[in-house]
Amino acid sequence: MSFYLVDRIDSLIPGQSVLARKSLSGNEDYWRWDGGSAHLPAELLLESLCQAGSWLVLASTDFGRRAALLSVDEVDCPGTARAGDVLRIHGSVESLGERTAALSGVVSVRGTPVLAARGILCALVPAARLEDPAHTMRRYEALCGRERST
Repeated sequence: MSFYLVDRIDSLIPGQSVLARKSLSGNEDYWRWDGGSAHLPAELLLESLCQAGSWLVLASTDFGRRAALLSVDEVDCPGTARAGDVLRIHGSVESLGERTAALSGVVSVRGTPVLAARGILCALVPAARLEDPAHTMRRYEALCGRERST
């Protein structure tokens, strides 16, 4: 089962930052209902940031390492995201070593932050252990709008 919370990578500077987005559809299975209206749970807002950060780590390590979440120091959820919204996800590298990385970022809707996180600590594991490298590269190229024609 695939669970993607990043639809497009708009900008990625290896070792520095990623700007990505996710269009939220009412047909998704993950909505939380609260008082008659549905919103995306804060945990999944954080997951969208972590997925974008994982692509940043992959690109920063020549696709040799993938980020596996260890901990998050600080999370603030000042807003909500609903069906029809587009998440704008901005992630930054705080530090990047051989075995770990620390990231931070903000998820916004229409320019308003709905989640901010700092100190996202990740273990760096061999990417090929988690997914076929050819599949990873095809997915990355599709997210960046560089699909190959076959």
